[in-house]
Amino acid sequence: MAGLERAAFPDDPWTEASLWGELAQRPRRSYVVMREPGSEELLGYAGLDLAGDVADVMTLAVDPHARGRGIGGLLLEDLHRRALAGGAASMMLEVRSGNEPARGLYAARGYSLVRSRPRYYPSGEDALVLRKELSADV
Repeated sequence: MAGLERAAFPDDPWTEASLWGELAQRPRRSYVVMREPGSEELLGYAGLDLAGDVADVMTLAVDPHARGRGIGGLLLEDLHRRALAGGAASMMLEVRSGNEPARGLYAARGYSLVRSRPRYYPSGEDALVLRKELSADV
């Protein structure tokens, strides 16, 4: 995962220690990965924090060479199902204000803007806080 993290987020990837810290927070945190069929090649992963009726998308990464194949949408839909099964009524996430592909993915899946967090990322870029109300048809 650390290699994909660096490829997907070259400007400020989570460290390997941060990733291990995320994985150690089970059962509240869960991660899903997608691999190339018949291969060990990691195409993407996504993390969910489930605590009460609001679940948080902790991260969603797709290998830059695998983008445009619907992998991000499949990962996000899996998180939605996990959140619903765990009793969440809504999902929240932060996304870089300049990450147009991710913003498009989230908008297409019903996320709406809650607020902006100025200079949230180490680069100084703003984060947009998005929310989606969940239903049985996610």
